[in-house]
Amino acid sequence: MGGGRYRWLHRIEALDPVRDHHEIYRISVGYEFPFDYQRALELALFRTYCVPSISALLDATGEFRLRAQQRYDDTALLMAEMAEHGYDSPRGKQALRVINRVHGRYPISNDDMLYVLSTFVYEPIEWLDRFGWRRLHEHERLAAFHYYRAVGARMGVRDVPDDFDAFWDFKREYERATFRYAPTNQRIGTYTLGLFSSWYPAPLRRAARLGVLALLPAELRAAFGFPAAPRWMSGVVNGGLRTRAAVVRLLPPRTASRLTHAPHNRTYPGYPQGYQPADLGPPPPPPDHDPK
Repeated sequence: MGGGRYRWLHRIEALDPVRDHHEIYRISVGYEFPFDYQRALELALFRTYCVPSISALLDATGEFRLRAQQRYDDTALLMAEMAEHGYDSPRGKQALRVINRVHGRYPISNDDMLYVLSTFVYEPIEWLDRFGWRRLHEHERLAAFHYYRAVGARMGVRDVPDDFDAFWDFKREYERATFRYAPTNQRIGTYTLGLFSSWYPAPLRRAARLGVLALLPAELRAAFGFPAAPRWMSGVVNGGLRTRAAVVRLLPPRTASRLTHAPHNRTYPGYPQGYQPADLGPPPPPPDHDPK
């Protein structure tokens, strides 16, 4: 595999961020930064729970209280299917149908949908600026924007800005206008903290919880009603992630995509063998279910 450590970056530089946005995004997520995108998108979902209208809906469904791991796995795998195969591929279309079917059950405002979409574009950019083994190339930033504009159009999200900076401005302004403490924020945030902690052996779960808190900025902690992590934990987490980046920078380029290789998903063992994206997602609610 020629090109050394920056082999994939050279490929990205040769592609057009508008025309080739899916190919660039697939390389970034699957080959260059699989760990970082996963962590950044976890924090992106955390941010969305700071909007009370979003957390209230999630709390009303009961899914995070009863099946947090499955909801996490569904989201990760459906997004990975689209990123790996393309949103207009047979598997990508299946994934979109599942997403649209689930969202269609609930009264979600267009602004909330637009905000969630924006976090998928910009949270990884900010994470990788801090913790990536390299910063994203301009083509990668623009490709993520165009990729999620296309996904949003297929989800029926209206009024997605057609400018990278305008969409980022929308995200910041929406957070300023909507982030505030609510009991439902705290409940959904607590379920999610419990989920992340559950991935570690019992003696390490408190440290894992503190590690997540160390990554949450003050405005998120305030919206959840969470305490700050000890200063020493923030130093450990930030130092550990930067050390990891320095080590990864020395490794050879990845030769196989990590997108749909999900050995740690706990809900669908062996995925994707024997599964289709249409098999994912929660079952239909009972006829008398009212999410409001």
